[in-house]
Amino acid sequence: MKKEQLVIIILVLFALFSCKQVEEFPPEVTLTKERLLDKIKGGWAGQALGVTYGSSTEFKFNGTFIQDYQPIEWYEGYVKDVMTERPGIYDDIYMDLTFVEVFERVGMDAPVDSFAHAFAHADYELWHANQVARYNIVKRVKDPGHWLNNPHADDIDYQIEADYAGLMTPGMPNTASEISDKIGHIMNSGDGWYGGVYVGAMYSLAFISDDIGFVVSEALKTIPQQSKFYKCIADVIKWHKQYPNDWHQTWFKIQKKHSEDIGCPDGVFEAFNIDATINAAYVVLGLLYGEGNYTKTIDISTRAGYDSDCNPATAGGILGTILGYSNIPEYWMKGLKDAEDINFKYTDISLNKVYEMSLKHALYMIEKNGGKVEEENIFIKTQKPVAVHLEQNFEGMYPSKKVEFYSTDKNPVEFEFEGTGFVLRGDAQRRHEKAPYGELTAKLYIDGVEVETAEFPMSYKYRRHDLFWKYQLPFGKHKVKVEYAPNDDYRLRTWDYVIYSDKPAITKHSE
Repeated sequence: MKKEQLVIIILVLFALFSCKQVEEFPPEVTLTKERLLDKIKGGWAGQALGVTYGSSTEFKFNGTFIQDYQPIEWYEGYVKDVMTERPGIYDDIYMDLTFVEVFERVGMDAPVDSFAHAFAHADYELWHANQVARYNIVKRVKDPGHWLNNPHADDIDYQIEADYAGLMTPGMPNTASEISDKIGHIMNSGDGWYGGVYVGAMYSLAFISDDIGFVVSEALKTIPQQSKFYKCIADVIKWHKQYPNDWHQTWFKIQKKHSEDIGCPDGVFEAFNIDATINAAYVVLGLLYGEGNYTKTIDISTRAGYDSDCNPATAGGILGTILGYSNIPEYWMKGLKDAEDINFKYTDISLNKVYEMSLKHALYMIEKNGGKVEEENIFIKTQKPVAVHLEQNFEGMYPSKKVEFYSTDKNPVEFEFEGTGFVLRGDAQRRHEKAPYGELTAKLYIDGVEVETAEFPMSYKYRRHDLFWKYQLPFGKHKVKVEYAPNDDYRLRTWDYVIYSDKPAITKHSE
């Protein structure tokens, strides 16, 4: 047989195999109600186990992975201890529970305003895209997650909060995407939103397949191929095939190609990356190289670094859904001992409560989408993943410089820059302990023209995360002035500002 003939035969067989794989996407899946609940419980418990495991490492390893010799603690009753001593660690979960509670209280067709109000006025502290969105909601800014209104729009926020969407839509990834379209745009857009869409789809598909490669690859079909997020995850899948026994090699490839953060002003020019895309890559890294082993999965997603409690939480929850609660190894489940009846901080919901709530929501969604619920068996009408609409943040924008700009009580605040945009970081402060927790009003002028008036609450809960920002200016030299009326109670403090240009910055040194 000639070499050319052999190549043709191989290509034909590959095409036939690929077609067979598409045809094998099941149009309907039957689960017992017991197994459905077991998978839902596995998703929530797996998430709690993963975030607890990585809780001591979060953002301590930035741009480097955690070496194998670095011990990461685990013991019987560990989750209960962390829930008691460090309850803020579980923002991955109590944020989810905010949305679960709205579905439970308002109904399965609750309007987006119900979710936005509950999120904005909850007692917990927020950061990054979530905090900017909270401020925007309270100040009635439209599109609170849009990148023009939210410099942190590409951050990980909704990605770590989207688990609920997949757990209530078993086998129905497009329905999960519809939920994420409504709720995820409260705080994110672009790649930050895609992170939540992708996570929701992976959870959804975890109910109908125990093939991790299938779950990871099929879920990616919900993301537009033109997006940076899609290209990053597609690379991880490709590199896993090239280096199937070396997750470190794939990690290096991720760093080399996908580690630049252009949006988050905290991460630009810093060894810090809370971008959804690269952290989603670490989730997929753990899932693929973990090969269905719970220990390997959450360990790799943790050791990849950056947001190393959120990433094993997501990976652990997805694998927990695939395995089911009853199949998560005892070594890990002993860490959950005595914690499942404890309400997560800021909520009235425990794991045992949310297991049942999510089951009720899932049964409703199954019937709503053409499935059937009987006393013993559940018939799910599955959905082949379809890509959501394309949206990409910060296009044509390139960070060119971060300038230290420390000042306390300078009024007006003034600086000049050359470029197409900026973000001024800082905060508002009370001058003395007796000052009330009111607001300071300041105005932004660019090139002598007033472009914005903003209020700065003294309350940390409702604070404005960054002082001012402006994008899409014509390239050139610009003058910025921030001014407020003399105030005996409040003042502004600045830290630095990030400058954007219309071309990538190139560092040149004389030879």
